[in-house]
Formats: sequence, structure tokens, C-alpha cells
Amino acid sequence: MRYASLKIFICWLLIIPAVNTYAQKTQIQFLSGTGSDHTVNWQFYCTAGQNSGKWTTIPVPSNWELQGFGKYNYGLDKDSLKGKEQGLYKYQFNVPAAWQGKDINIVFDGSMTDTKVMINGVQAGDIHQGAFYRFKYDIAKLLKYGQSNLLEVTVSKYSANASVNAAERKGDFWVFGGIFRPVFLEAFPKEHISHVAVDGKADGNFKAELKLSNIKNAGTISGQFYTTGGQKAGAAFSVNIKAGDTSALIKTHFISPKLWTPESPNLYNVVFTLQSNGKAIHAVQQRFGFRTVELRLHDGIYVNNVKVKFKGVNHHSFWPTTGRALNKDISIADVKLIKDMNMNAVRMSHYPPDDHFLDVCDSLGLFVLDELTGWHHAYDTQVGSKLAKEMISKDENHPSIVIWDNGNEGGFNFDLDHWFNDLDIQKRPLIHPWAVFLGTNTQHYINYDYGINTAMHGHDVFFPTEFLHGIYDGGAGAGLDDYWEQMWHTPISAGGFIWVFADEAVVRTDKKGLLDSDGDHGPDGILGPYHEKEGSYYTIKEVWNPVHLEPKEITPAFDGKLQLENRYLYTNLRQCSFTYKLVKLSNPYQTTQAATLRGTIVSPDVVPGQYGSLNINLPTGWQNYDVLYVTAFDPYKNELFTWSWPIASHTAIAKRMIATAGSNKPEIKETDSLYKISANGIKLEINRNSGILKKVTNKKGDIPLINGPILAEGQDKAGFQKLSYRYAADTLIVEAEFAKKTTEAQLRWMIFPSGLIRLDVKYWPIGEEANLLGVSFNYPEKDVKGVEYMGGGPYRVWKDRMKGVTLNVWNKTYNNTITGEDSTKLIYPEFKGYYSNLYWMKLETSTQPITIICDSRDVFMRLFTPQYPKLTYGNNIAPAFPTGDISFMHGIPPIGTKSQKPEKLGPQGQLNQYFNYDKHIEDALSLTLYFDFSGR
Repeated sequence: MRYASLKIFICWLLIIPAVNTYAQKTQIQFLSGTGSDHTVNWQFYCTAGQNSGKWTTIPVPSNWELQGFGKYNYGLDKDSLKGKEQGLYKYQFNVPAAWQGKDINIVFDGSMTDTKVMINGVQAGDIHQGAFYRFKYDIAKLLKYGQSNLLEVTVSKYSANASVNAAERKGDFWVFGGIFRPVFLEAFPKEHISHVAVDGKADGNFKAELKLSNIKNAGTISGQFYTTGGQKAGAAFSVNIKAGDTSALIKTHFISPKLWTPESPNLYNVVFTLQSNGKAIHAVQQRFGFRTVELRLHDGIYVNNVKVKFKGVNHHSFWPTTGRALNKDISIADVKLIKDMNMNAVRMSHYPPDDHFLDVCDSLGLFVLDELTGWHHAYDTQVGSKLAKEMISKDENHPSIVIWDNGNEGGFNFDLDHWFNDLDIQKRPLIHPWAVFLGTNTQHYINYDYGINTAMHGHDVFFPTEFLHGIYDGGAGAGLDDYWEQMWHTPISAGGFIWVFADEAVVRTDKKGLLDSDGDHGPDGILGPYHEKEGSYYTIKEVWNPVHLEPKEITPAFDGKLQLENRYLYTNLRQCSFTYKLVKLSNPYQTTQAATLRGTIVSPDVVPGQYGSLNINLPTGWQNYDVLYVTAFDPYKNELFTWSWPIASHTAIAKRMIATAGSNKPEIKETDSLYKISANGIKLEINRNSGILKKVTNKKGDIPLINGPILAEGQDKAGFQKLSYRYAADTLIVEAEFAKKTTEAQLRWMIFPSGLIRLDVKYWPIGEEANLLGVSFNYPEKDVKGVEYMGGGPYRVWKDRMKGVTLNVWNKTYNNTITGEDSTKLIYPEFKGYYSNLYWMKLETSTQPITIICDSRDVFMRLFTPQYPKLTYGNNIAPAFPTGDISFMHGIPPIGTKSQKPEKLGPQGQLNQYFNYDKHIEDALSLTLYFDFSGR
């Protein structure tokens, strides 16, 4: 995938020399590697747990548990090594002799938890407490220039500060030890700009607050904007300073800037040059974007005067093999995945991320909620103030950050709130995630809101910073369609943030590489642990597609017009592109390449929030194809979504496949309990007291598809009266009779001379609501190798997660993946479950295949019963399955979230509704299947 804004990664060193060749720049020397993909070995000694009590080496940055040291801890558990587990680091390094006389800092981007730093045997400063924050020490006086220096670092996994442990180590996430982000030196000329905070508004007004050090003489600071391609933009601007100044405020106006949004993440660089007596002393560069963020009370969140709907996800800094030690490639991949789901926002749960993640959010375009750590517990005011300042100082210039979060779910220290307003030059809104605070309501895991003066029906701007808590195969996508339609059409709603991006299972070096999610504690996300796409990924991609198509039946009279709504915030649909594809699909009896015809569609001129139509100029004869596909692409040619509509009916596909003719009509024999039937080498046994199939054989042997059709719910054995047979020409018909107004209305077997078998079933659900509607057969799971089928796929569906599948011919290999379970063998898409809109299926087995053709609309194929994780939350995430193994369903169950039953998630989470009144045969649910038992 390519995004236009990736071009912004231009080395800043190419820009600053254009300003003044003689200006000194801040010099950086890494002592560690730059990320998990580029590390440097330091000497290491672990005091407790695995591989403790000996000096060895460890890569930096890293978490020591993932390197085979110490003890794994999930935040909710009791730490048996409390206070005993430390990491002692040593590293020898040189600094250039030319650095003597400069100001030099040693910088740590993240170390968990308490970190003591020694340079050449002298402590560099106070022990730093707090894991996820950049901290630094001035070490110029401690260094030996042009010589070897000794860095010694002691990292205590357990903090001496109780509030740090409460906020960070008792959170609902993995707790790791070690220096997990880079360590580097930064060297400045003696007189220098030590910090830059910028604010570029959407109207072009720009200001920056500069912190200054050791200013000896009067002088100026000049500024110049550049494009990310290195071209000057706008006029230079400056401010005068005098000796002793420690800060400066510089302002200008930029005419008609290109604005930053997630849909068009335009960025600029600004270069500030400190000059004294006409000489350039120091130059710094800062990347930024022009944009304005506002919270308008009782209205919404606005960015650039446009009301925002957050389509967001919660994201941790995490990778199974490296813990919280990451790299830029992972950040790029994650942001691309988030954007590919048509999301526009990400929440940093529950701590500030690596700087490179925010860089990628800036360049590729995502709204960001940046968060101070706290989960039911908060930092005390002393340490919390320091950490809040460190977070703001590091992150404030990222245009992607539009909201600050102070803690999470009760982990709020209100005494820290003022820092965000005092220190942030941009004055971004502040929230307390899950609380009602300063005009925002971010309550977590709300039920679908039918209320009055609550959530989306209240008066505060509402955006749950966590909703649809994913676990197992539900949550993240299940229920989203209902929630989003309500959010989209409710003015006070600003969208929301799904929990969570990916499964957080860590590779246990102490358990032979087991992927461990601490049971059902570790976040269970939209993606697998190595970011494998689960079914909800595609559901979200369709539901949050900014090109919203109204439902449409494609009939022979279709005029090529699809009604749509532009749900972008800033983009006209004429900037997008569209294509169509007509396909004639193959089937098990027609192995020729599927026919395809492609074309382009003129992009409609539809502004955000408005309606229009997509007009497809379909060729003559388009009705002879099976499926119409339409694909929408964003302005950067990334696929937004591909829709599929059936053109051919189930009856048309069935007629193409069935063969009924044969040389001899079927034969039937009666026993006390069975009809024994033979036709063209196929032999059947049907129970005369129930009409149920008991045995199938052909010339190659047994076919163990038996004990069906059995109703999924409400089998009324008392309703069965008798089974009889007759011939219609050369076709044998075996048909049941039922008492009036009982559950079943029809059960009919038709055996054709070719050996093809047709089954017709009609039935009524019990009552007006039903969980499971359909019929089942038995088949031994151990014999199944895979399935090829025409229908929705390749992912399974639930009643409240129907979107995101595509009508096509799919070939799936058997697997027993338990979504969200600890495993080293996760295979996606999962095999077992419900699949929508079945046309035909060919079950591949260890003996011989079975082909079943469906001549009924809206039928789900059920393949066995998925296994569930070891721990579940009631029946929320363990939906019902009928008895038997292979089913053909008219109604399937919904799935819930970790904390919510499906019926709390909206209309699609309710039971299947069916009003049968007086049980007229015309009202019965009807199913027609053809069985090919020939083994071909």
C-alpha cells in the first residue's frame, strides 16, 4: 500500500543547510540501537528470575523477559519477585573531542521502571520513575572527551513509588522490564535553542515558543517554512532577543497553507536559526501541520471547522517477540492496517507511544488521542507532574494529536489537568477516558443507546474511548453496524474507539515459545498476535468505508445506478476512483477459467455529507454473469472496499450444475424401519419412522453424511405421521406427512435416475423468536480436509457481523483455530462456523468428496462447532450451534463482547424474528438442497 504523504520522510539535514551553511545543528549519537530491528549489545546482569545472577549481554533496546531474563508479569497478577527484579546495564562509549564545550544530554526514550543512570561512576541525576516517557540528564561535566566513558544503568522493574506501580504495573496489560526504547546523546552549541513548540492554525496564523540556553548577546531568531520536498514556502520571519533571554515567542502568517487532516496529511518543516552579531549559531527544524482543533460544547469536536466522527481503535505498543521494544517498520505497518480498515483515529492506550509511531500518524494521517498512564489508579501529583511535562514536551508538535488523555478508567489525578492547558501551546482538548468531563462523555462499553439524556441522547459531546470489547471472534466487528449508524446520524456523537487493535500474546521464552495472552486477560483484538487479519477486520472495513452504498437488489431491470452517501469528512468523491467487474464463476463440474469483464466508473461529484449516485455503464448481456463487483479507491489509489452483488439466482446456478437423467429409474425396498433406495450406483437408507437419512454408500464405499435433516430448534417428533413413496415418471419421491400446525410442514426426498438426490424441507419456528433456524446432518470432523464453496467468504459470519464478506468461490483448508486462544498455530481465516449466502459446497474429505447444491436464498452453511477459549464470559462469546456437524441455516445467532450480551449491542443482536400466525404453508421457511454422492 502506498500513501502520498510517505514522501515527507526527507532527511532534515537536506533542509537546514539551505538556510545557513554555517549554522550548527544538534548532533545525535546513539548509544543503543534505534529500535527492535537494530540493537546494540550492552553488558547485563539480572538480579532475579530466569538467567539471573550472572553477567552476560543483552540487546538494547529490548524488554529483558523476551531475552530470557527475569519473570513474565501480567499487570493484574501478583508479582512473586516484587522489588527483587532489577537489570544492571554497562556500556562503554566514546564522545568526540570536538564536543568539549558543548551542552550534552543523555536521553532515554523509555525504560521500565525506576532508572538510575551513572556516568563514569557519578550519578547523572535523580532516579527517573515512570516507564513510557522520554527523560534526559545534562552530562557535559561528567564526560571524558576523546576517551572511553562508562555508562551504568540500574533499572528496577518494581518502582519505589507506590503510585507508579499502581498506575503502570496494576494495569490490564503486560508489564515488562528493561530499557525498551532508544538511548542517545544530543550535543548543542553552548548558545542554543533547547526546545521548540509550534502552533500552526488552519487560517495560516503561526506561532512558536522557543526555549533558549546561555544567550550571551542580543540577536535574532529567524524562521523559514519549507515543503517536505525541501522548497521554501512563504516569507522568512524573525524575532529579536537579548542577552539572558530564556525563551522567545515568534509569530507569522502563512497565506493559504495546505491543511493537515487524516484524509490529506499535508506537512511542512519550519527551520529556526539563532543568530548573534550576524553569525548563525544554531539551527533546529520542526515538522508540523497547519490545522485547528476545537471542542464546541454541546456540539462536537471540530478540526479545521469540520465536525469530526472518530472511527478509531485502541492501540498498544506491542509485538509478540519483543514486547514493547518496537521499530519504525512496525509502526508503518500498523498505521497502514488501521487506515486500511477505513479508520481515521487511534487512541494511545494506555501510555504515550514511540515517537516513530506518531511520526507515521502525522505522515499517513490519523487523529491521535495521546494518553498519560493510569488504569483505575493514578500517579501522585509530584511524579505525575514530571511525567505529564515529559509527555507534552516530546509529543506536542505532532499535528496528529488532537486530544490529550489524563489517565484511564478512574486513574485520574485531577491535580495534573492544568499542565495540559499550561504547557500545550495548541490548547488541545483534555479528556478523562470513560468519564464525563469538561463537556465530553467518553463512557466505556455502553449498550446500544435507546435512552433519554444518556450517551448519544445526552448533551455532552459523546465518543466512547472504548467500545465493543473484542474477545474470541466477536466484539470488535459484531454490533458495529448498528452502533455506527446511530453514531453517524446522532449530532452529539463524535464516534468512538473500538477495543482493541491486536491480540497481545507474548512469546514465552520460559515456556518453549508458547504464545501467552494470560488466559483471557491479554487484549484480544481485530488482528491476531502477529497481526493476522480476523473476520472483524473486513466488517470494520465495510462499515467504516467513507463511500456508503445503500442496500440494493440487482435484478434484470437494474439500470446501473447505485445510491451512495459521502461519509468522508474532507474529501469530494470526485477525488476517488471506481471500477466494476462482471464475473461468471466456475463450479465443481465446470473447471474452465471464470469469465471476467472489467470497466471503470465515472467518479461522482459528491461533497462530504451529501448523497449522490454511482452510475455504471454496464455492457449488453451483463445479466448473463453471476456476480457484479464494484471497488472504490481513495485519492491515493488504496482500496476502500469491494462490494459484491449476486446476478445469477440460486435456481440458475443449480440448473447449471444438476444432472437428473439416467438409464434406469431408482429402486426402493422396504424393511420394518427403512426404505432402501438405489439409483445409478448410489444407495440410501431412510428411516421410515422419521424420514431421516441413515446411510449413504456408492461404488467406492460409505459416505458418512447421515442423521439429517434434523431441525436446529423445535424438532416435534410427535408431528411426524408417516413416510410414503411414489414415482413421478422416472423420479422416486419419498415424502413425509405431518400433523397440522406442528413444527414441520414438509420433508421430501427426490431420487433422480442419475443418482442425484433432492431434499425439500419446510418448517415453522416455535414462537415469534428463535435463536437457530435450519437443519443439520452428522459428518465425522476427523475425515474433513477442506471445503470449496460458492457463497460469502472467506470469513465466517454472525447475525450481528454480516458485513465484510464477498460473494465468490472460496477454497478453505480445515483448521481448528481458536480465535484469541494461546496457540503457536493460528490459521486464518478460521474453518469452523457459519458462512452466508450458500450456493453450493464441495466437502473435501479423506475418503471421497460430497457436493451439495443449495436452491434457496439466504441460507447459511454451518461447518462444525468452533472451539471456544478456556475462559469465557457467560454466553456472550459462545453462541449456540445446533446439534450435528453440517447445517443449512435460515437463522444464526449473534455474538457478544467480553462484557456485553449480544442483545445489548443493538437490533442485529436480537433473536431471529419470525411471525408464522396460522402456519400457512406459504409462510413456512423453505429449503431445497441437491446432494451429489457420486464421489466425483
